[in-house]
Amino acid sequence: MAIVKTVGRSGQIALGKAYAGRQVLVEQLDPGVWLIKLGEFIPDDERWLHAPNVKADLDEAIAWAESHPAAETDLDELERR
Repeated sequence: MAIVKTVGRSGQIALGKAYAGRQVLVEQLDPGVWLIKLGEFIPDDERWLHAPNVKADLDEAIAWAESHPAAETDLDELERR
């Protein structure tokens, strides 16, 4: 579906109330050619979590946690160790 929009004097384009408050990615493919994608994007301060080595460590930790159900800890035994 294609819709013609007019860029306002402030340089903005209204996409409609259905998208209010949502994040969009705007890619300039060529001068005057933009691709707009609706989505949720990774904040800069969380980007490290998606690095391949960190992701692999997290995947391993999650797999371990899923295969080792939580159990009550004997605090006295833990203190002796």
